[in-house]
Amino acid sequence: MNDGTAAEIRQFLLDSLTEMNYSTEDIDDDTALGPAGADLESLSLAELAVRVEDRFGVRFDDDEAEKLAGMTVGEFIGAVAERRAAAATAGS
Repeated sequence: MNDGTAAEIRQFLLDSLTEMNYSTEDIDDDTALGPAGADLESLSLAELAVRVEDRFGVRFDDDEAEKLAGMTVGEFIGAVAERRAAAATAGS
């Protein structure tokens, strides 16, 4: 994964969480997105997924939305980066 891509996705994620009124003070790549970490509720996870989809041109299926709560920030960034790279490859 391109470090610039990961950094861009991470910054967008943190900015989005801030806009959604979540504290990002203690969030790092090992922080879970769901109740065990950042404490995003399912509606907030869905909003975050939509923001990421719109910004990076990737898609998450409805059944994947539930899996997001169990992902760490680092795993989520990796998943977005993989999909972004796959979409770029498919488009060329």
